[in-house]
Amino acid sequence: MTGEKETITCPFDFSEALEFDPVLADLMGRDTPARIRLPYGDADAWLITGFDAVKQVTTDHRLSRAGIVGLDYPRMTAEPIVSPESINVMDPPHSSRVRHLASQAFTQQQVDAMRPRIARLTDLLLDEMEQDGPPTDLVRHLSDPLPQHTVLDLLGIERQEWPRIEESVHQLLVVGADNRETAATAKADLTAYFGKLVEQRRDSPGDDLISAMAAARDGEEQLDDRELAVMTLMLALSGQDTATCQISDITYLLLTRPELMDHLRRRPETLTDVLHELLRHIPFRKGVGIPRVALEDMELDGVRIRAGDFVHVSYLTANRDPERYPNPHAIDLDRPTSPHMTFGWGGHRCIAMPLAMAELEVAIGRLVERFPGLRLAVAPEEVRWDTKTIRRFPLELPVAW
Repeated sequence: MTGEKETITCPFDFSEALEFDPVLADLMGRDTPARIRLPYGDADAWLITGFDAVKQVTTDHRLSRAGIVGLDYPRMTAEPIVSPESINVMDPPHSSRVRHLASQAFTQQQVDAMRPRIARLTDLLLDEMEQDGPPTDLVRHLSDPLPQHTVLDLLGIERQEWPRIEESVHQLLVVGADNRETAATAKADLTAYFGKLVEQRRDSPGDDLISAMAAARDGEEQLDDRELAVMTLMLALSGQDTATCQISDITYLLLTRPELMDHLRRRPETLTDVLHELLRHIPFRKGVGIPRVALEDMELDGVRIRAGDFVHVSYLTANRDPERYPNPHAIDLDRPTSPHMTFGWGGHRCIAMPLAMAELEVAIGRLVERFPGLRLAVAPEEVRWDTKTIRRFPLELPVAW
């Protein structure tokens, strides 16, 4: 059992296309978890990298998300992205209750009913891209607007409010220390805005996700206004963040690895399986997310964790664990289906995952079908990548057909 260890400083600022961060690769190759120091926060943290160990952390009640509230915990951004009221910093049984109620709006049946709206939005955006003509920017025409328009449309938010919300969401994801005040203001504005919106939907429910979550019941249980407002903020944030990056990242891989595109064109029925393998492979963010704090002394993956220690997990390294995925750094479209951690795991797995998958299936499926000759309009090394936020995605994706 390992005791005190040296601390490794981890800026996690690697943003070279979709290559895997060499610092993370080194950390996952170690025999036992490392102690890491992140750009912000007043303490070090343990980093757990293997699939089974990450799974244990995300399901062990001795490791608490709620326990980090009020602490200057180790993190990637100057201003914590998550609000103290968020479900992301709740523990069971409170988080279980909120998740169970909110997830009633994201059953497969509910998402299947949303799919025609997603398809209409996608077709309108691709119509505009076709009219614009090549070369043009896929990020501007599809990756950016589709997830934003989809989640804001499904939340029933007036179109004139969309630019304001999109800008505020972006501000929350910037990593620079000089952005802290701006990010705090953006978070406060969004929280207040969604609080008012929830009150309105309570009085006048409509055909939207907020009304659906407000109507969710489990016996006498239902979401209160504060829980509903925080859940709406989380959906606005994650709904624009993950799918926006992944549409661009997946398309980039398809356009730079012809064998992947050829496979999809020959076997369109494998789209969902292909997407899951690409999602497993793509390093969709930089570094780590929200830590947990140990509530008691414990042993984990060969090290002794003390009460009060922070513990981070890496979903990126878990997705590349060679004990779970043979030849893990390769994209293998014939790999047997096995759940990955791109949408999280355990009590904080993304409840809107069915919606995100529907967006990706519609967006990538329609794109490949409508533009069979789609290609990059520049050399791959000329594509510019985001370096200012915690995300990994191309700022522009010039395409032609």
